[in-house]
Amino acid sequence: MNAKDAAPAKADTDKSATLSVGGRQTQMPIRSGTVGPDVIDVGRLYRDTGCFTYDPGFTSTANCSSKITYIDGDKGVLLYRGYPIDQLAESSNFVEVCYLLLYGELPTRPQRESFVTTITRHTMVHEQMTRFFSGFRRDAHPMAVMCGSVGALSAFYHDSTDINDPHQRVVASHRLVAKMPTLAAMAYKYSVGQPFIYPRNDLDYTSNFLQMCFAVPCEPYIVNPVVSKALDRILILHADHEQNASTSTVRLAGSSGANPFACIAAGIACLWGPAHGGANEAALKMLEEIGTVDRVPEYVKKAKDKNSEFRLMGFGHRVYKNYDPRAKVMQQTCHEVLDALGVKDQQLLKVAMELERIALQDDYFVEKKLYPNIDFYSGITLRAMGFPTSMFTVLFAVARTVGWVSQWKEMIEDPEQKIGRPRQLYIGASERPYVPVERRG
Repeated sequence: MNAKDAAPAKADTDKSATLSVGGRQTQMPIRSGTVGPDVIDVGRLYRDTGCFTYDPGFTSTANCSSKITYIDGDKGVLLYRGYPIDQLAESSNFVEVCYLLLYGELPTRPQRESFVTTITRHTMVHEQMTRFFSGFRRDAHPMAVMCGSVGALSAFYHDSTDINDPHQRVVASHRLVAKMPTLAAMAYKYSVGQPFIYPRNDLDYTSNFLQMCFAVPCEPYIVNPVVSKALDRILILHADHEQNASTSTVRLAGSSGANPFACIAAGIACLWGPAHGGANEAALKMLEEIGTVDRVPEYVKKAKDKNSEFRLMGFGHRVYKNYDPRAKVMQQTCHEVLDALGVKDQQLLKVAMELERIALQDDYFVEKKLYPNIDFYSGITLRAMGFPTSMFTVLFAVARTVGWVSQWKEMIEDPEQKIGRPRQLYIGASERPYVPVERRG
């Protein structure tokens, strides 16, 4: 089914849920999506019963309806606008996927050419941004720089901050997708003390990003096509992932009417958390700790020991209870990059493959459904490309920007959307009188 044909979730008139509270019963409509489980609409629950739902982490709560991304964690399925992620990673490119996520359909050839031109022409940032960067300490983490610089875009591009103007929303979307690699490369260059490299309109999206990161003024830089293709694939794999923590943050910030640049800066701040965007760095450190193939059984034993502090990083996923479909593509990409560059991380890849082999056959891991996820191989791949670990989450942000923007745009245009206002279960002190300081024991 095409995205334009997919209807929004509707209440199923034939199905409802009945809840009994204190002898009172209330009927709650059940909504059905295109695919996936039904949802119980609890929007009137408080009015009818005086109770809220309690769901820490919102693991059983849908906060919106969306046409963008679908995940079936039990079957290991990830679809962008209905298209399987492995097909897009194999046959498409990141800019085309950006168009798909933003507009719901794969572009025609003229649409693709026009979109590529638009994104290419927006890659430069305001020249005053270079002076803005000089306000950061040289040893600032690149993600700290990204939070500040992306938020500052709203101070430079006033003509695309009116969220009620459809044209300005489109312009802001294009600017964010186009300028994020430029800002990311500037953050990297600033951290290593090298001059900023301007974008080049003769290069494609990922090749341009690589030259902005690794070129220097004193000699020509030739983009390795294998590395460029691999990075493009990595961006596709990370472009969107339904209502994860950072995407939900972007939607929550956007629900207040905040401008799009501020919303994406909020998403970057959330992504910076080690439980979200830093998992590939943690997986890489784990592989380095193991070191050699012969030590894998020792660490597998530690992973099973409840009394051990060792944790198996890069395995399992909060959503996927099957093999992460992105991990299969990432494994192939990792092999291609390491072979093309002939780097020394081959030893880490051997450790990773042995760890994966044991985990997929061991009853302990199979029963707990601890399959390799995308982070298991991405850290090795990114380091082989030349990126330091401090840039791993920045690259994640570059990729995820189009997903955030697509989700933000969809939220703004959703007539059902309201300002986010989760409720709470209060467990503090009940009402009590104020006691003057001289009477407080």
